[in-house]
Amino acid sequence: MKRALTIFAVIAAIALGYYALSGDQTPEKPEKIYWFIPDGLRAEPDMFTVFRWAKEGKLPNIKKMMEGGAYGYSLPDFPGHTPTNFASLLTGAHPTVHGIADGPMHVEGAPLVKPSAAGFSSNAKKVPPIWKVLEEAGKKVVLLSIPGSTPPELERGITIRGRWGGWGADTPAVIFEPTEKLPERKEAGKAFRLFYLGQKLTEFVDAPAAAGWENAPVSFSPPREAKLEAYGLPVYAYIFDSTDDRAIQYDSVYFSLDKKAELFTQKQGVWSGWKDVTLRFKDQTFASDMRIKVIKIWPESGNFRIRLFFNNLNEFIVEPPEVAAEITEGIGPMVDFLDNWPAQLIYEEEDKDTSSEEIADSLEWHKKAAGFILQTYAPDAFIQDTYTPNQMLESRWWHRYIDKNHPDYAGPEKEKEAWADILKMYQGIDAILGEAIKNADEKTLIVFSSDHGVIPLYKQVKINNLFAEMGWLSFIIDEKTGEPTIDWEKTKVVYMKMAHVYVNPEGLGGNWTRGSGPAYEKLRDEVIAALSELADDNGARPLVHAAKWEDAPAYYELPTDRVGDIVLEAAPGYQWQEEVTKDSEMFVRVLPSGYKQGIDPKKNNGMWTPFVIMGPGVKKGYALKEPISHVDQMPTILTLLGIPVPSYVQGRTLTEILKK
Repeated sequence: MKRALTIFAVIAAIALGYYALSGDQTPEKPEKIYWFIPDGLRAEPDMFTVFRWAKEGKLPNIKKMMEGGAYGYSLPDFPGHTPTNFASLLTGAHPTVHGIADGPMHVEGAPLVKPSAAGFSSNAKKVPPIWKVLEEAGKKVVLLSIPGSTPPELERGITIRGRWGGWGADTPAVIFEPTEKLPERKEAGKAFRLFYLGQKLTEFVDAPAAAGWENAPVSFSPPREAKLEAYGLPVYAYIFDSTDDRAIQYDSVYFSLDKKAELFTQKQGVWSGWKDVTLRFKDQTFASDMRIKVIKIWPESGNFRIRLFFNNLNEFIVEPPEVAAEITEGIGPMVDFLDNWPAQLIYEEEDKDTSSEEIADSLEWHKKAAGFILQTYAPDAFIQDTYTPNQMLESRWWHRYIDKNHPDYAGPEKEKEAWADILKMYQGIDAILGEAIKNADEKTLIVFSSDHGVIPLYKQVKINNLFAEMGWLSFIIDEKTGEPTIDWEKTKVVYMKMAHVYVNPEGLGGNWTRGSGPAYEKLRDEVIAALSELADDNGARPLVHAAKWEDAPAYYELPTDRVGDIVLEAAPGYQWQEEVTKDSEMFVRVLPSGYKQGIDPKKNNGMWTPFVIMGPGVKKGYALKEPISHVDQMPTILTLLGIPVPSYVQGRTLTEILKK
């Protein structure tokens, strides 16, 4: 009897072993999740052929994930914008359900002069995101740089620097440059006043003769000085000539916090190291770190462009607060959120160099962060973003050189150079994945995706000038600042932000309410007709479709309570612009850049993003036949983890990629 049982046990063991080696076994469920969602990472079969690059060995970690899991393309929601599509990814629902129709949103009962809901804030979502579901399931969660994660919602986990959430002390870098450059910069960047004249991103300063310095270097030309102040920290710059050549040749800057002790001494084009500093944000004082780069010195005048860069982590932007110091001590100051490098703030070749350096530094920091967080905090769920791809692909230095139809296309050599830069950035993303793979265990599900792609921008359309020309919008220009002021009481039609036109024949002053009745419908039809007839000098029409608010769910899966009276879809290459000007200019060439907002991703594969998933329960080497929807990713992840999918989720579980 014992012999029979032994033989049976051996046979059973062999069978089980064979079963374990076969591809048909009931798979072990993952227990952990690492989800990497770099912002603005374009992927499609035509130009940004990420999967081909991977197969060629240029992106080895993505290749590893493709061979060890499933992969394909994912379709963002309209508009192709960060807050909307992070919400779609992380809730498994379209904007009709999660409520994030845009970044700044307006609702009835509130004035139009300022947004009433912020898409980047966690408070704006109408349904819980995946991190709440995971936490309720007993998972320890860490979030890094995730839009819509602040104010923090996690009760036991860690939230690190959520983006644009209206929470915490945010201290982006500041550029200081000569006052004489102000008119030029204002003209070049006037379409982007939110960035240009909003939070301190660029400051204009004079450099008079230096006075009151102790222990300053010898200058062979009369030294100049400037006070560079950011976040309550005054940094004094002593601009001097170190060359004893009998010519005016300013070439160096000596920095000090008090005009006595040296902070840094820098020549053009070189970053300093990091120094401990104390910053102030509103009424909060906190420890931080700062580094400096002298981007440019004008040798004959001593004028300059100087960039002060601050640690993007501090105790007021991390929950729990002590994690900020732990991470800084562990891997160094955070280089992230390079949000004053959009196209409107990049003007010179040396700006491109500086931007590229920060891109590399940011990717390297995020690579270190992936390993450090997985090792130090051992989360069950780690969701990570980096804003770097979006900032690079939106800037003026790359898309215009790879797009042969772009007016600024400069030929094959420049195109080759641009593609080399782009591939280098994608390799930085790949390296972050590699660090996560190295530090994840065999029970970890690893997911790689993005929120939206980025396509070239050719022209902006000042449709508020059209509305003014039609007599629907009333405004005056401040003669001192050149800024327009809208007379809301006399204004019946106005365009605001990404895709929304607000209409009321009774005027848009006071608390905005949705119009109704024959006069309202007549005006809406007239507005749509005027926009439909609008064409540039080449006869091209920027409007693809205009949906009335009640049709927004059917056309664009947008919620009716957070859209304008008309929702506008732009043609590729065009961007709606809020500015209203005396010259009534309708179409304008701006600093060439990439763009994504107001474009329907379902009609433009340049807006597609990658989706790669690897881990227990996922088929190996499975290529999805058709692009999936963003909302399919969250329920698929939850299903693999064995966590019930919430009832509000509109996406489907990708059963075709699951092992049986």
